[in-house]
Amino acid sequence: MIEKTKKSIVEYCMIIGLAFCMALIYEVLIFPNSFAPAGINGLATIIQHLFGFSVGYMSIIINIPLIVIVFLTVDKEFALKTLCYVLIFSFFTLIMKNGDVVAGKAVNGDGEGLINLSAFAYKNTSVSTILAPIASGALNGLIYGFCVRHNSCTGGTDVIARMVRVKRPELNIMWVTFALNSFVAVLSYFAYGEDGVFNLEPVLLCVMYCFVSSKMGDTVLKGYKTALKFEVVTSYPEEISQEIIKKLKHSATVVHAQGMYTHQDKALLICVVNKNQIVDFENIIRKYDGTFAYITSVNETVGNFKIIKKTNTEG
Repeated sequence: MIEKTKKSIVEYCMIIGLAFCMALIYEVLIFPNSFAPAGINGLATIIQHLFGFSVGYMSIIINIPLIVIVFLTVDKEFALKTLCYVLIFSFFTLIMKNGDVVAGKAVNGDGEGLINLSAFAYKNTSVSTILAPIASGALNGLIYGFCVRHNSCTGGTDVIARMVRVKRPELNIMWVTFALNSFVAVLSYFAYGEDGVFNLEPVLLCVMYCFVSSKMGDTVLKGYKTALKFEVVTSYPEEISQEIIKKLKHSATVVHAQGMYTHQDKALLICVVNKNQIVDFENIIRKYDGTFAYITSVNETVGNFKIIKKTNTEG
């Protein structure tokens, strides 16, 4: 019980830190550069730009009803963690100053926040227009990935997706996300124009942000546990297995096989190793005549492989 409580405290502290970082990204990279990010917060950013109504307030208004529904019908832990994220993100967005004045509107009443980040804001130039959406998109994807890893999310369409996956798991929510992001991108064309002249650049920046954010999110969700799976056809399963265990600190699974050309009995060794062990593994199988292997990538490893990796590090 104590360990579970400690883990829960650590997770909530991480979510608070991630929400603060996201608010910082909006204030330093997104608001000063006249483009809208993806999803619900993209619409909120456009509303702030046009009417001066803060993203912080919009995030609360949109997400709280969704989180209540999730809490009552789907997953209480997920709802509470997401609520924590949304409240912290909104709080820091509201007390920071830089986003208040970028559109020439006072969204916090007098246009003065408690924290002035104008000195740290990054402003696009004609030479570095793409840097802000690339940097903010990458950081957003990073934060999103870690939130999902801890049974939380950043709000908006992700909350809707969670409800849909539970009630109708056969439906593909990605089309909803794509449609919303497309709408934000198109709306950016009109929202960020000046003096009746519409601007294509915010559309392109929004698309770039969505792409980079999606790629980084996928990397966090799948990439940091990637490994390599070797399937080795050999007549020396015992010898190769012993070398794998001794040198690589991994084991292997042996399956009986038969070559269809010669009809000789063979063994199929299946082994998952870390990426940095590929050369060592290849050096092992090269010693044995008539042995060959093929390699496939593994997006994620679960279970005992984590313990084996720890043993490998210690050894």
